Amino acid sequence: MPLNRELEVYRQHLHEWSEHEGRFVLIHRQEVVDFYTSYEDALKVGYDKFGLDPFLVKQVNVIERVQFVSRCATLHQLAG
Repeated sequence: MPLNRELEVYRQHLHEWSEHEGRFVLIHRQEVVDFYTSYEDALKVGYDKFGLDPFLVKQVNVIERVQFVSRCATLHQLAG
């Protein structure tokens, strides 16, 4: 599956990155390229360096927020 390797690198190093909380990390294959203040900056560097070769830009969140979407609430919103 695309980006599995990059997501694993993210998970392995997350505990080391508390000082980067809220910034965006750019990961290509096994390489942690750098941290950026905006998603757009990280994305631009990723495309400049790697072109269309897959890379991951992810905000560093030591504690991940879980998004919960109720199927019933979604159906209710669509019907409304």
